[in-house]
Amino acid sequence: MSNKDIYILAIESSCDETAAAVVVNGRKVLSNVISTQIPLHTLYGGVVPEIASRKHIERVNQVIEEALKEANCTLDDIDAIGVTYGPGLVGALLVGLSAAKAICFAKDIPLIGVHHIEGHICANYIQNVDLEPPFVCLVVSGGHTHLVRVKDYGEYEILGRTRDDAAGEAFDKVARAIGLGYPGGPKIEQKAKEGDPEAIAFPVAKVADGPYDFSFSGLKSAVLNYMNGAQMKGETVNEADIAASFQKAVIEALTGNARRAIHEFECDKFAIAGGVASNGTLREAMETMCQEEGVEFYHPDPILCTDNAAMIGAAAYYEYVAGRRDGWDLNAIPNLPLGQR
Repeated sequence: MSNKDIYILAIESSCDETAAAVVVNGRKVLSNVISTQIPLHTLYGGVVPEIASRKHIERVNQVIEEALKEANCTLDDIDAIGVTYGPGLVGALLVGLSAAKAICFAKDIPLIGVHHIEGHICANYIQNVDLEPPFVCLVVSGGHTHLVRVKDYGEYEILGRTRDDAAGEAFDKVARAIGLGYPGGPKIEQKAKEGDPEAIAFPVAKVADGPYDFSFSGLKSAVLNYMNGAQMKGETVNEADIAASFQKAVIEALTGNARRAIHEFECDKFAIAGGVASNGTLREAMETMCQEEGVEFYHPDPILCTDNAAMIGAAAYYEYVAGRRDGWDLNAIPNLPLGQR
């Protein structure tokens, strides 16, 4: 390949964020525009797929125009379009995919489908220009909890994943039970600051046949049982203590499996990614664990942890230089497994 800079216009619409970004050479972000729907879905206590899709349709073109304007470039400067095609909400994914195909067709430039979780992992390349594979990465978000061995750019081995609820999903459900509302992650983190993490001993699930797998539904049930038990006895519960103790149990499960992977694979670099990776308490716990193990710790800024298009542009760049292109038959795959093309 020539030394020419590669400009990728990236589009992300897998859930409730309509996002577009312009990324150069996979690491330099010229623009990263995110239109969030959180206030809309807060009314319903969670994401309503049909409303999300309609909102994406309203916003996608505006967000793309904004991203190009902010990057001070036009579609003529763009070498390829990177777009999330899974996993996610099928209607939401189709909006971004349709917009990407239309631009690629009109401008005769390559289309590159990107895996959403791969995008989260690649957010670390934007934040840390010195980071190169191999490393181990923990992806924790509303829909996913994966412990991944990043062998090379675009080459992944899933070591473990959640058997039931994702960590972010557990945060949302417990927040709802305590009465904190949606989105649960930031609200529990905030509430936990007022509480005692040692107040209640919630269980940390071990998955017998999967040393790196996670399970959070039992923990969520333990919180509900604790609250119901207190209610039946007429006792008042301390919401801050519940939030702090629950958060501690989640973090113990995540750091425990991460530490095990660091030992087994003798890795010297460890990264976190995904929406829950913006949790400050989790970041501190991971950093401490990495210091104890003598491992370099990487994490993206909070804005690159939540769903955004810059991370999709980073992932698309490495697909582009590897020569991968997609055809007009590229479709949205709501349950797309990581590492599958």
